[in-house]
Amino acid sequence: MRREIVLALAIVVSAVGVAAADGQTGIRAWRKVRSDLATAQKRVGELEARIESREGEAAALRKDPLALERAIREDLGLAKPGEIVVRGLDGRAPQPATESAQAQAK
Repeated sequence: MRREIVLALAIVVSAVGVAAADGQTGIRAWRKVRSDLATAQKRVGELEARIESREGEAAALRKDPLALERAIREDLGLAKPGEIVVRGLDGRAPQPATESAQAQAK
């Protein structure tokens, strides 16, 4: 009876050792998969927030003709009479500040 317990314990310890040491299918692989999953879930959250923001912008452009006109002018780098177009050193118009940058500036 004692010998069977020792043998069973040795088998369990060996299995745990193999699981810990095996980089392909063991604990390391499981931890990497968990890490990759967390990274992917974070990215999905960021993309969903970006989609929501873009949908809000699209709705605003559909409702407000002046906002649509302004967006088109900004994209094309055009100005109304009396307006001044400011370009960066790379020749592109500066991008509007993000919400987080505006919040930090306050």
